[in-house]
Amino acid sequence: MGRSRGEKLTPQMMNGLGSSRCKPAEYKRLQAIIDAKRLQSDLIGQQVQKTRCAAKATKESSLLRQHRQVWSRECPRLQKAEVQAEDDIHHFLQQIKPNGLTDTSIFSLQEYELTLERERETFRIATVKPVHQLRDDLCFRLGKVQHQQLNENPSRWKQITQQINFVKEQQHDITAQLHAEYLDVEEQMMGLGLEKYLTSTCESLANTENTPREVLDADCPDPDLKDYLIQAFQSLSETYQSRLQSLQEQQQKTDRFCGWCQDDHRLFQFTLSLYTQDIPNHRALCMDMLSRQFPERTRLELMEHERLWDLQRFTQTQLRVVTQQWQRDLDELLDRALVTLQEVKHAHQEELKLHRDRQHQQDICLNLREKLQQWRAQQEEVARLEAAIAARQQEEGEARVKREQEKEAAIRSQQKEKVRRFYSKQQRRREVLEQRDQERLANLRRVMEEQARRDRQRVQFRAEMLLQRREEREARELERQRGEQERQNRLEALRKQVEVVAEADPERMMADTEAWRSRHVNENDFELQKPLYSINTYTDTQIVSDPRVRVEQRLREAGLHQSQYAKELMSVIKPPKPPRRDTKSILKF
Repeated sequence: MGRSRGEKLTPQMMNGLGSSRCKPAEYKRLQAIIDAKRLQSDLIGQQVQKTRCAAKATKESSLLRQHRQVWSRECPRLQKAEVQAEDDIHHFLQQIKPNGLTDTSIFSLQEYELTLERERETFRIATVKPVHQLRDDLCFRLGKVQHQQLNENPSRWKQITQQINFVKEQQHDITAQLHAEYLDVEEQMMGLGLEKYLTSTCESLANTENTPREVLDADCPDPDLKDYLIQAFQSLSETYQSRLQSLQEQQQKTDRFCGWCQDDHRLFQFTLSLYTQDIPNHRALCMDMLSRQFPERTRLELMEHERLWDLQRFTQTQLRVVTQQWQRDLDELLDRALVTLQEVKHAHQEELKLHRDRQHQQDICLNLREKLQQWRAQQEEVARLEAAIAARQQEEGEARVKREQEKEAAIRSQQKEKVRRFYSKQQRRREVLEQRDQERLANLRRVMEEQARRDRQRVQFRAEMLLQRREEREARELERQRGEQERQNRLEALRKQVEVVAEADPERMMADTEAWRSRHVNENDFELQKPLYSINTYTDTQIVSDPRVRVEQRLREAGLHQSQYAKELMSVIKPPKPPRRDTKSILKF
């Protein structure tokens, strides 16, 4: 394989064998084979190149189809937005009314609207209508000459091509003019200088005073609390100003258009807005469209610009969020400060009121103390008199209680004697009942022991009977198996005695049998041997093939054919063939 055929033939030529094996005709044949192989490889290369071109074209058409789907979804939205904007303008122009006879600006706006409408119609007639007419003309001509050759009238097709090129150049000039007018209008709008008068919310918050006037002008009885609130507002403003300053410095690192020109940046933004995340494979389609729109820029530059744009939007979002948080925290702190000041003021007023009430209470307490001393002297005198009366009453009561206790002691002794006699009677009665229960329990235990002994004997007898029956059943089964084996042996001996041993005889096998000859020799005898009538019934083979017959026979042999088990078993067994529908009866007995 490493050496060519010519190198292999060189030693043979040197050894003198070339004259007999290598001929000029073989070189021509080899050259023809090489040319055929080379032509085949060229054809394979052309097929591979064609396949690659077709795959590339298929991929390109698929991408263009997906781009068209995205644009077809975006066009209705833009048209709807345009119609909505026009409706809003018309509605605004219809709603506004002149303030007086001298107010002519409203009529100027209406005249300007009519002028713009006429200019737009003129522009449409001059630019869009010729293109539609040319397209309709070309469609008509293609439909007319669909089955004709293109080379019949070359001058006619050349004239059509010139017309198409003229319309293309005209549209290109109109597009360039519109772009120039767009840039001019944009420069005029940028030259108005309105941006320097527009301030963001964060700058307006930063330029306002750190402490609201409501807190500064508030009447607070506690100077330390007012100083603390002012310091809280200042610290909040300093914290958010530092965060906003860091975000603004981060935003100022890149310009407004992230290093690109204004048109390219806006086209980039519009393309990104078209390919949203709900579109399948939106990332690949977006990068493909960006590569088509910016062929001079690499994919890395596009991704870097997208990263800068995302960073700028994220910074703007952070600025807006921080501004909203600042305003929210400022409002919350202001509400809390006002509530705190109101509470402090209310607490101070309550304290003053409490001080006045306390002074009034002290005066009342002084008057009440004097009255209380007088009342205590009177109460002490009353207490002495009541103590003397109570002492005399207590002596009388003790004497009365002593007499009652002696009387109750006598009555209690009598009751104790009655209770002792009752308890002794109850004790004797309980002893009699306990003795009777003990005798009854002894009798019951003796009877239960006798019954348990009988039950054990009965269980043992039944176990012995079951064991005896099982042994008898096993003996009968062994005897039956032994008889079956003997019967099989006898049958096998009989089979061997009566088995046929015959040699192969094809002529005898293919010849007529004696029975056939006898039937055909004497037809009358055959007629006499025929049965008197035909029998239409089942054969023994068909009857035995039914599983119900075999199961019933086995149950009968086992002695179970009249048991409940046999009835349930026979009811669930189905015949080998389902019965015919005409044999089923609809009568229910």
